[in-house]
Amino acid sequence: MKKPRTAMKRRQRERAPCQEGREKCVLSGRQVKPSTPTACAGTMPEFPAAPAGLARRQEGVLLQASLSPYHLFRDTADVRVFRENLLSWYDREKRDLPWRRRVEGEVDLDRRAYAVWVSEVMLQQTQVATVINYYTRWMQKWPTLQDLASASLEEVNQLWAGLGYYSRGRRLQEGARKVVEELGGHMPRTAETLQQLLPGVGRYTAGAIASIAFGQATGVVDGNVMRVLCRIRAIGADPSSTLISQLLWSLAQQLVDPVRPGDLNQAAMELGATVCTPQHPRCSQCPVQSLCRAHQRVERERLLGSRSPPGSPDVEECAPRAGPCQLCAPPMEPWDPTRGVTNFPRKAGRRPPREECSAICVLEQPGALGGPRILLVQRPSSGLLAGLWQFPAVTAEPSGPQQREALLRELQSWAGPLPAPRLRHLGQVVHTFSHIKLTYQVYGLALEGQTPVTVVPPGARWLTREEFHTAAVSTAMKKVFRVYEGQQPGIRKGSKRCPVSTPSSRKKPSPGQQLLDSFFRPHIPTDASSLNSTAQ
Repeated sequence: MKKPRTAMKRRQRERAPCQEGREKCVLSGRQVKPSTPTACAGTMPEFPAAPAGLARRQEGVLLQASLSPYHLFRDTADVRVFRENLLSWYDREKRDLPWRRRVEGEVDLDRRAYAVWVSEVMLQQTQVATVINYYTRWMQKWPTLQDLASASLEEVNQLWAGLGYYSRGRRLQEGARKVVEELGGHMPRTAETLQQLLPGVGRYTAGAIASIAFGQATGVVDGNVMRVLCRIRAIGADPSSTLISQLLWSLAQQLVDPVRPGDLNQAAMELGATVCTPQHPRCSQCPVQSLCRAHQRVERERLLGSRSPPGSPDVEECAPRAGPCQLCAPPMEPWDPTRGVTNFPRKAGRRPPREECSAICVLEQPGALGGPRILLVQRPSSGLLAGLWQFPAVTAEPSGPQQREALLRELQSWAGPLPAPRLRHLGQVVHTFSHIKLTYQVYGLALEGQTPVTVVPPGARWLTREEFHTAAVSTAMKKVFRVYEGQQPGIRKGSKRCPVSTPSSRKKPSPGQQLLDSFFRPHIPTDASSLNSTAQ
């Protein structure tokens, strides 16, 4: 009995990725010989390939078919030039970063994927210069998935302290535990299964891990890549909209190099971070300038402005088939000639963070056994700054007589009866999180001349000042503590510190003041012999 033809075709399609994977597994431009048949994407039976990748590619083809060719890559020669020029530039100019060195020197696929994973999570919403030290310390402490899975959340929060967006560290550890406990210690090998199986891993992170660690030819779009693509193809519509987001992912997939996918993705991100920057792009150093629609638009405006004679080189413009172009900037946002290529991408409107107020107190025991100690309490296990430690605090109105009483009750719930008259208001700290602008009204209370408190309820602890600086506390708490240490009423906004007066920063005295200063200044001999005799 013959099998249905449709079923046979389906099986052929399902086997094709595995055959391709066995024939070639690529990482960073080098052929990687897998240690087992499961080393390449699509060949691990425990991680079946999800249909999402194929569906996304099909959506991308349909999407591009309905749009103006001006904003797309219709010519395969342009795609080839983009890949070759960008990769050649990347090989010459790429920054020497610790996660790149670790990935290039790692032969174990799971360790390689873990190294990429940690770096990509840390780099979300955080500058490279800030991440380097955190990444180095993290990988020294937990070099493998197994090491991270066995760590406590307290240790993770402690090392992450100051990096911001603290849920990232917690989700990273949750993912490591799932890999170790449920997936046999092996990372999923494709972007689709990474996103499907690991908590906190979205489309971008999954694509970065799959392309850099496993050589899967899948594109990625982060903020840098989005900016590069919007300028290269003069996309002026809102990049946060569903249509433009889908198009950018489709373009990234079209441009990714099948032989060096990880390097191409990193090169696009590197280009956006170092050359095609938000405010001051260095277009003369761009390796793909010849393909850049935004640069062509700048040149066209320059030619029009200089009233170039007939015969000047023509510059292609968008010519939609019907109606207004969905990818160009809206008519109410005309081209600004003073901005040049930074007209792209269009800036999406941001909702201002909501404002909240909190009364917080640094409670210290100066006479505690072993030295002064301060009280910290642990935040809930979910929500903002989950699991971190902070000074006792209460949500409060910006001002009001109940603020002090509410804070005092909170303090007494942790430390027992307290001398209320000693509770002093010291100033305030304003700290902005991703979606909240939080104003801390800072109080201080020193328990001098009292019997030291040694017993506290669960969720509280007394720490020395040295222990505080190494504990799992947020940057906001360190700002609050600086106000307490200064003991000066006033406002400390953000992370700005009071400027230190230096000779170069002091105001130059008037000529009259200089004359008086020179008259009263003691005479100091300037010749060497006088100086030597004076010193003796």
